[in-house]
Amino acid sequence: MNKRDFLKNSLAFGAGTIIATPLLSAFTSADQAKKLSGSALIGSGKTAASEFTQPKLDYAFDALEPYVDAQTMELHYGKHHAGYTKKFNAALQAEGISANNIEEIFAKVSSYGSGVRNNGGGYYNHNLYWQFMSPDGGGEPTGKLAKAIKKSFGSFSAFKELFSATAGSHFGSGWGWLILNQDGKLEVISTPNQDNPLMDIAPVKGIPLLNIDVWEHAYYLNYQNQRTKYIAAYWNLINWDLVEELYVTSA
Repeated sequence: MNKRDFLKNSLAFGAGTIIATPLLSAFTSADQAKKLSGSALIGSGKTAASEFTQPKLDYAFDALEPYVDAQTMELHYGKHHAGYTKKFNAALQAEGISANNIEEIFAKVSSYGSGVRNNGGGYYNHNLYWQFMSPDGGGEPTGKLAKAIKKSFGSFSAFKELFSATAGSHFGSGWGWLILNQDGKLEVISTPNQDNPLMDIAPVKGIPLLNIDVWEHAYYLNYQNQRTKYIAAYWNLINWDLVEELYVTSA
């Protein structure tokens, strides 16, 4: 999948209009904003007088088997993600929030109620999660991303170990992330619940390049309480072509 398809299918919503604005609001420094102003960053939008909508999957529920089973996919996408989408729109309406771009909402999410923060994060984080997995995924990254990973972490195996350990040791529900941080460097972090590194409440802010859902509903049917096995399986699905494109257009 190329960058255009990614933005079209996952990160722009409403009546067919794509809104992909630079994510400068997630950064506090004017110098950092200037440095990143030319980047094609992840954006989610909607047209006026419309709702944020759940994007369609690019693959069937059983396409990720045996690593993610069809029943988990159906429940996760059809119930959990759909629920976040519906509740996010309801929370926006209840608070009278009319922002058309989700980045604008995350940039000041601390000023809104928990319904916006939790459901907005759940909606957006899952939009990314589905795209970061592919039936044709797995292997290792190449090109500029591979070089950046080696520079930042020493090797791909060291990065893989850190990412797995960070996601695996996260207490309770949350997400593991690979991000491009405010200094323009790769960093591995985790966030609680449905928070993400675009939010103004995030201790470490940055541009999402990869994520993994470590809520139990993402893996419990197949892996029970064995989160580490689910994380190990995830490496067979990662859409490195997409992660590469996001890195190249954001660095």
